[in-house]
Amino acid sequence: MLWPWSSPVPLIALRGRRVLLRLPQMGDYEAWHELRRGSRDFLRPFEPRWTEADLSRRVFAARVRRAREEAEEGSDYSFFIFTDDAATLVGGITLSNVRRRAAQFVNLGYWMGQPFAGQGLMSEAVATSLPFVFDTLDLHRIHAAFLPGNVASRRVLEKNAFVEEGFAEKYLQINGRWEDHVLFGLTKERYETARYTRRLV
Repeated sequence: MLWPWSSPVPLIALRGRRVLLRLPQMGDYEAWHELRRGSRDFLRPFEPRWTEADLSRRVFAARVRRAREEAEEGSDYSFFIFTDDAATLVGGITLSNVRRRAAQFVNLGYWMGQPFAGQGLMSEAVATSLPFVFDTLDLHRIHAAFLPGNVASRRVLEKNAFVEEGFAEKYLQINGRWEDHVLFGLTKERYETARYTRRLV
């Protein structure tokens, strides 16, 4: 089956009320570099370890190329989050490890630049991604995990009808250490109920 975005030319773009999600382009490099570098201390407690070398144009070019290839393959979708006028990069959201056949799920991850945290933009970005997951990709579940002390991430997921499903010991390597994570999930059935009762962001 050929999806509408299987051509290498068009970019997938998802539009919300205040945010626009699209695949990265080389023209985003300066804004991405500035936001990631300026938010390093803010992001460090929540992400795998990275260095100044990871902010190079060469690494970014590989990221752009990989994002396009993975989207065309239907395995991963790495979006940048912009204000709705596409003028300002505020963060990123990734739908990774799409599984088909009996599983039909995807993993959700995200990051927000420090200047834009606490404004509800990530909650809207996640809400904007859900129709793509459940309607366009026709998946059945979406999984997310966060550090136990990350209250902001819990709030983002709960606003979008995710529920707590478990606890994973030493689940991901964060800032050089294996860290426990809280596991959240959202099924298509729960998403549709929340959408029709207007309980989503």
